[in-house]
Amino acid sequence: MTSKPQPSRKATGALEIVEPLGKRVLIRKDEDKKQTKMGIHLPDKVEIPTITGRVVAISAHVERDVDYPIKQYDRVLFHPKNSVPVDFEGDNRLFVVPVEDVVAVFRREAD
Repeated sequence: MTSKPQPSRKATGALEIVEPLGKRVLIRKDEDKKQTKMGIHLPDKVEIPTITGRVVAISAHVERDVDYPIKQYDRVLFHPKNSVPVDFEGDNRLFVVPVEDVVAVFRREAD
């Protein structure tokens, strides 16, 4: 079972996808926060950087590897140093991230 890559429509109407290769995943980074936990609103130019996001697509290599329990739509914490931004959407929140830089997966405990 292969996860579906992220689709997008170009001006020509053709469907274009981004499929990570090798030991990589495609992550949509969460929005940077404009408010602190205490409720203080930050000026427009100041943001709290986020290094969390949702897995959009997984390379076939990672999907077959049992050492990486990452699935499509998982919320993850990742180290952004080696991530590559994908100029695919206007908001530019898509990143190709080496799976080694995914440091945690957020899971809910089943009751």
